[in-house]
Amino acid sequence: QVQLVESGGGAVQAGGSQRLSCAASGRTFTINTMGWFRQAPGKEREFVAAITGSGDTTYYADSVKGRFTISRDEAKITVYLQMNSLQPEDTAVYYCAATRYYAGSSVATPSRYDYWGPGTQVTASS
Repeated sequence: QVQLVESGGGAVQAGGSQRLSCAASGRTFTINTMGWFRQAPGKEREFVAAITGSGDTTYYADSVKGRFTISRDEAKITVYLQMNSLQPEDTAVYYCAATRYYAGSSVATPSRYDYWGPGTQVTASS
């Protein structure tokens, strides 16, 4: 099994920045693609960003492209999400996820992921 724990959420003014971290533990050698999803009240969980096991390929939702950056540190078995120019519509619970296999064209599909963190709240206010 793999355990994921997010950190770094909180409140920020619109236009500000935050950096989320997701630390993995357990059978981490089984992890391939890691991603971030978010869910706002009354809405479905949506894809934000993902990064492959080698770290050489990244994927972003159109709504965050150019503002958010995903990266991973294999030594620390941690994935990061740097969020810049945050807007009120970015307010949501952010979840870290991991899959045992290369997600490929299904990288934005929540059901493709095997492990999930409990989530961390991000609130951007105007």
